[in-house]
This record gives sequence, C-alpha cells and structure tokens, in this order.
Amino acid sequence: MTMVTSTRLRTRFAAALSGLYGREVPAYTTLVEVSRQVNEDVLSAGGPAAGRLGGAHRVTAERHGAIRVGSPTEPAQVARIFGAFGMTPAGFYDLRDARPEPIPVIATAFRPADPAELAQNPFRVFTSMLVPQDRRFFDADLEQRLVRFIDQRELFCPELLSLADRAEAESGLEETDATRLLDLATAAFALSADPVDRAWYHELERVSAVAADIGGVSTTHINHLTPRVLDIDDLYRRMQARGIEMIDQIQGPPRWNGPDVLLRQTSFRALAEARRFREPDGSISSGDLRVRFGEVEARGIALTSRGRTLYDELLAEVDRRLADDPVAVPQQVAAQVWSEGMPHTETALHSQGLGFFTYSLTASRPAGGAPLDLAMLINTCAVTLHPIVYEDFLPQSAAGIFASNLSGNGSVDQDRGGAPRDMAWLSAAIDREVRDPNLIYQAQTDASLRALRETLRIPDLA
Repeated sequence: MTMVTSTRLRTRFAAALSGLYGREVPAYTTLVEVSRQVNEDVLSAGGPAAGRLGGAHRVTAERHGAIRVGSPTEPAQVARIFGAFGMTPAGFYDLRDARPEPIPVIATAFRPADPAELAQNPFRVFTSMLVPQDRRFFDADLEQRLVRFIDQRELFCPELLSLADRAEAESGLEETDATRLLDLATAAFALSADPVDRAWYHELERVSAVAADIGGVSTTHINHLTPRVLDIDDLYRRMQARGIEMIDQIQGPPRWNGPDVLLRQTSFRALAEARRFREPDGSISSGDLRVRFGEVEARGIALTSRGRTLYDELLAEVDRRLADDPVAVPQQVAAQVWSEGMPHTETALHSQGLGFFTYSLTASRPAGGAPLDLAMLINTCAVTLHPIVYEDFLPQSAAGIFASNLSGNGSVDQDRGGAPRDMAWLSAAIDREVRDPNLIYQAQTDASLRALRETLRIPDLA
C-alpha cells in the first residue's frame, strides 16, 4: 500500500479541519472566500513583488488553528498528535500579563520548522494551556475543583494516540491507517454536543471566559481557524461590506509605507452557537455561547531580537502619544511612529540587523581585487535578499483578539502571587523541547550565508 508521508498527512489534516470548521461556523467559509479574492487581486495587481512573502499556492492554502487545553497531560498528548504531522512546538507565550486583558493561560505553537516543510504546508496550531495554580485568577478551592474536573476527562482516545506515535516514528502511515488517524484527529477537535454544566461554566466565566471554554466543558475544539491574506486592510473592509461584524481594529503593526514585519491579525466577532446545558436540577435546556470566532492574518518579515526590541519601543511610543492625545486616531499615530522609527526598506532592515533574511547570488563574483563584504554584494545587486517569513505569534496581538471576543472581562487579583512558567517548564511538561523561534530563523540565515560563502569561496564573508 502507498505510504502517506507526515507532510501529506499535515496537508490533509489542515484541509479536514478547515472543512469541519466551515460546517460548524459558516461565516468562516465567507472569510476564506474573501481572503482568496483579496489574494488574487493583490497578486494580479502587484505582479511577482506582491508574492515576495508567499506565492498564491502557499498563501491560499495556509492556515493556523487554535486550541485550548487544561493540564500538562493534555498538551503532552497534543504534542504526540501534531508530531504525527511533522509539527514541533516553537515559542513560549505567557498571556497572564497581557494587555488589554490578562488571560490565565500559557501557550506554544506546533508547526513545521524546516523551510522545505514550511513551503509544502506551513500549518500551525496555537495551543493554550490553563494555569489553575495562578492565584491571581484562581483561589485554592477553585483550583482543586478545576484540576479534578480536567483530570477526569479524556480528550484523545488511546487509538488516536497510538496511531499518532506510529506515524511520528515512521514519518507516515499506510493509507488505511492514515485515513483512520485523520478521522480520529479531526473528530477530536469537533465541537461536542455534550451538555455543559451551566453553573460550573458560569463560575469559571466569572474568572475568565477562556478559563470557562477550557475547564467548563468535557472536550476541546477548534477555537478558530485562520486563513492568510496579503492585504488585511482590504479584507477588513470587504468583510464589513458583507455585513459581518469585525472586531474594532487590526492587531499588530500598523499599515504603513515600509516593509511588512511580524504579524497583523483581525477577526469577525464571536458568534452565538447553540449549546445544550445541564441545569442544577439535572434537566437539559438550550442556550448559546460566544467563544469561537473567525480570525485572519497577514504575515511579514521575521525580526531579530534587536528588531523585536525596536518593535516593543515603537509600541510603547504609540501608547505614550495616545495617552497624551486621547482624541488621536490610533492607526494614524501608529503609522507616524513607524515611519519615524522603523527602516523603510528591507535592505535597511538587514544592514541594521533588525530582520532575518536568506541570500542568493544573482551575478558572478565582481571583478577586481578589493575585499568583498556582504553589504557591498547586496548594494551592487550581486546578492539578493530574501526575507524570512515570520511563522510565529505575538502575545499582545493574541490577547487583543481574545479580549475583543470575550463576553466579559473576568477577574484578576494582581496582589496575589502567580505560578512561575517558562519555556523550560513547558518543555518538561510535554516531554519534548519547545524551540526558540529566533534560533530557527537564525539557523536559516546561517545556512544560507554558509552556502553563499562556499559558492564565492570567501570564507570570511560577513
């Protein structure tokens, strides 16, 4: 029988989840359709340059999903499932101190790390885990009951985990087992029809709507599935023109007249979904919850640590100016700050060490005996820069999307102590290394530079 590789499994899994989510949240299908139209228009009008950060095939197929789990056991199982699809954990995100609304979760993203795998299918899943031990959100009694509730549920059946382990070990499965794996994995992230304990759910919701969505139900589900678009401002306008209510603003860097960096995101607002509830007297009633929404993203250039420091400084400057002038238009202020502080070209981003790039030789080695350096080769167009696409997430943007779709603000007591969590803690909890995204990008840059040195036979090129 034919072996289905992990790459192909990932592509089929992303498509299966997209079909599932489209059936569950019809407005998502509209979002995908509008994204496709915007991408076609951008590529048609802009030519090859418009696809500099991703061509039509990749961008149209690209998705990221988001799920939420409750205990270290659950993300460890998630890691096994996504491992079957060639997805590894990258990045550590702590949303407990996020603005505008602290959320009692930490997170990582499961995604391919190898550039060739990303080019085939860059499916990512942002995976949040509840922190019941954090006293800023949960007292000791609620923590105990929450942990007990989570420990009693089973999100992923043994057959699914066994097939996933085999697929990861063998880098794929034969077709029959591959189909079974995909069916079980997709079903595990479907919205359950199980009744929700109304009193328990609302008790958690008073702390955080995200906590209720994680610990107030017996299963997990796709919280949102996100297509990629090349002009997010145009998409925002087109969705509004179709009568779909969008959140108040686009999260992340502003639209401006320089290079796109990092990640911009927006979404339509969470929609009321019919659910069944178990009442305190044991009866079953009907109602609805608003926890799932349709997000869309525009990806830019990955920034180095120095670039991220500049990004944070610019965000702080935007906040300062808005505080000084409360009637100012946020997007206009942000665009002005970016224009003043962010380099206006990719070449300047590179020369200042702010962005990650790879290199290709576009001309033979220049004649003459003068020493060559990378800057000279770039400036003379002998070497072309290729921006590395940012494949990860921004905590503040994620928190902004979450907060814009929450039904209430929840509660947090900042005077109480938190629960220490970091990348090392999460790596130990899921029993596999959570990789630093900056090291992944740097490895790509270094490999490209080594290849350029070897081609030019200049060992000290820098």
